Amino acid sequence: MDTSDLHIPVMLQEVVESLAPQDGQHFVDATFGNGGYSEALLARAKCTVSAFDRDPDAIERGTPMAARYDGRLQLIQSAFAELGTIFNLDNQVDGIVFDLGVCSVQLDQPERGFSFRLDGPLDMRMEKTGEDASEVVNRYSETQIADILWKFGEEKASRRIAKAIVAARAETPILRTSQLVQIIHSVMPRPKPGQADSATRSFQALRIYVNQELAQLEQALHASQLALKPGGVLAVVSFHSLEDRIVKQFIKHRSGRAPNPNKHMPQPEHQPAALFSISSARPTLPSEEEVATNPRARSAKLRVAWRTDAPFEPIAQAG
Repeated sequence: MDTSDLHIPVMLQEVVESLAPQDGQHFVDATFGNGGYSEALLARAKCTVSAFDRDPDAIERGTPMAARYDGRLQLIQSAFAELGTIFNLDNQVDGIVFDLGVCSVQLDQPERGFSFRLDGPLDMRMEKTGEDASEVVNRYSETQIADILWKFGEEKASRRIAKAIVAARAETPILRTSQLVQIIHSVMPRPKPGQADSATRSFQALRIYVNQELAQLEQALHASQLALKPGGVLAVVSFHSLEDRIVKQFIKHRSGRAPNPNKHMPQPEHQPAALFSISSARPTLPSEEEVATNPRARSAKLRVAWRTDAPFEPIAQAG
């Protein structure tokens, strides 16, 4: 099956232009999904791409693409947090791209339990192993659930929703996405026209928590500074503030632009050399034309940084 028609990669042109692939170069697509970025890179130049995905279904979907490119696409079923382990952190990669959005195919498969719009088992596991979302909502305490909804979904009604979840599960286990949606809707005001469904933030929070997405992102960004060659490109497309904040702070600290943690204290005597350079502190946003044709792009931000030739040194961050 040709995966290229299933999913429209966000800011594809901007990402590929930033990575500027040349013959013989080696790139990492850290979030293969349906392979949009990988295919664009492979079509632009006779380069190679190592593509990561935690989801075994994504690896299976990518097999025909790998066959078409005759060995230039390597599919790796692994979380991108393992990037450093697989590439031994020895500055051998010319570019890395992350698309931190959920794959549209996952959202469209009710049995995966990612979508609040489709009834299915309350799962949300990208790797199909380990603790799923139903275990969280049925076993965790009210305080733990509220903390998850607030920390990973920035849900202001986290306590109210958590209380409703605990009350509902006392009557019957919450095993389906439709059950959870109904519980959330029962304690939330009906959204106004143009507003997101009131279950959006809670589903986001559970998905991020179940898959440890933010911790995985931090690990992968750390590995990128060791895996990239001098001049290598880091390109990250994020879709919500939690992810973008991590990426923004990482680039700020690693490019030497972080403020002094304590303005009342002198700057440290030794300042590690900047590991990345950037052309702008502001992210690239999708064009109005792209948003009109691909609504998924509306909240996207692209941040790009270039690896310097400075050797790696740990950089202390403010708390």
